[in-house]
Amino acid sequence: MGRILFDARSDVTRAEFTSLMTKFPTGVAVVTAFGVDGAPWGMTCSSLCSVTLSPPTLLVCIRDASPTLAAVLACGAFAVNLLHERARTTAELFASGAADRFDRVRWQGRPQTGGGPHLTEDAHAVAHCRLAETLPVGDHVVVFGAVTDLEQRPGSRPLLYGLRGYAAWPTT
Repeated sequence: MGRILFDARSDVTRAEFTSLMTKFPTGVAVVTAFGVDGAPWGMTCSSLCSVTLSPPTLLVCIRDASPTLAAVLACGAFAVNLLHERARTTAELFASGAADRFDRVRWQGRPQTGGGPHLTEDAHAVAHCRLAETLPVGDHVVVFGAVTDLEQRPGSRPLLYGLRGYAAWPTT
């Protein structure tokens, strides 16, 4: 199977495409990694999906100029923190680009263990990933992660994002 070629020509504006994607609600995650100096990096991400069950693989899409992407590429590992319904403030913090974001949340992890920092109070599940492959597409890079370990904390509902707002998974 050959590589997919992307044609950058389109009559759809950035604003029109953004408007379309707001109509597709999704879960909210924070992708984290350690830089080469051991410093934690992270960003809010709603572009996440499973790729295959065997081997367990997921993908995230990260802006090509992101310092979090640079950390993922440098250390070869990252974590995907799936946020729970009470973590809206954390989602907004990690979307803001604030330099002190890791000073304002509880997290754990060490660069030597692989993966990335775990947001201990804000994530209801964490996937530890080894960088498997990347694919540049436009102004983003599709990052494929081989899931090497999981942590799940039952009892919380996922945080959702859509229509430019946050919500909790509805109760039935």
